[in-house]
Amino acid sequence: MGKKKGPGEESLILPSHASGTQTPIVDTHTHLVSTFAAYRQKYKDGKHETIFDFVRSTYAGHKVEAIVDVWCEAPVQKVWREIADSALTTEGREKDWGGIEYWFVMGVHPHEAKHYTDEVERDILEAMTHPRCVGWGEMGLDYHYDNSPREQQKAVFTRQLRHAVRLGKPLTIHTREADDDTEQILKAEVPKDHKIHIHCFTDSPEFAQRLLEYFPNLYIGLTGVVTYSTNENTSNLLRQMAAQTETPRIILETDAPYMIPANIYGSLPTVKGRLPLCHTGMIPWTAEFVADVAGTGWDTDRVLKIGRINAQSMYGL
Repeated sequence: MGKKKGPGEESLILPSHASGTQTPIVDTHTHLVSTFAAYRQKYKDGKHETIFDFVRSTYAGHKVEAIVDVWCEAPVQKVWREIADSALTTEGREKDWGGIEYWFVMGVHPHEAKHYTDEVERDILEAMTHPRCVGWGEMGLDYHYDNSPREQQKAVFTRQLRHAVRLGKPLTIHTREADDDTEQILKAEVPKDHKIHIHCFTDSPEFAQRLLEYFPNLYIGLTGVVTYSTNENTSNLLRQMAAQTETPRIILETDAPYMIPANIYGSLPTVKGRLPLCHTGMIPWTAEFVADVAGTGWDTDRVLKIGRINAQSMYGL
């Protein structure tokens, strides 16, 4: 038997979410170059030839208001400027992005810490001056994979934090199985009132609560991973946050092309197999799951509204 091809590219054009929400979507963490590369790899004869074509078509009809694109490789991908420049004017955002507000952050991921150099740092510092740049990241510590030595991760994390704090740039933080070191470094290097986004949180609720209590402008980023049965930490944290306040400090993100919400397939009865990638149009399904976990009085629209307000506060969108 031949190898199954999986869903066609038309499967990426999603139906409207069943909630019928009118709240605009803000995706605070997506990797557009990686998402488009995943699309082209899966669909070598796909109809979209550019990132702009892909975004305008795939996001159409989903009320996507703004995206924060994340550049975190070392060396820095030079194409960042072309993409960011396309969003400098209202006319450019309408022509290339279908009216979506494009913003970006830049840093070096802990996996890439071993490749951090003075030249990489100069490139990031240059990007920080661009009008569409709203933060430094993602950066941090990852002790799950240890793709870079831990001491090197900590040194590079600290070095980036010092620059970002000096520039007053919001922080996009990646932390995985590195609770103690992440907490120690953040508290040592970052002023209490600085804006911090803990991206794709999956660690212990106790760790998150300590950070939330210490940093009043810290937000917990929620991706589709919250929907996974293997991830109880994030749901437990959500229950605690929803019980403590009516407006928890959560923001919504995709981490596209990764983290497809597990609950999306109930809305796609004709799709056979697994979707090949995640994209911003999937955020309402993450919001739906978050509302279910939060409990009585919560619905998809409420989660989207809180996420949008907090994203504006975090990144000044």
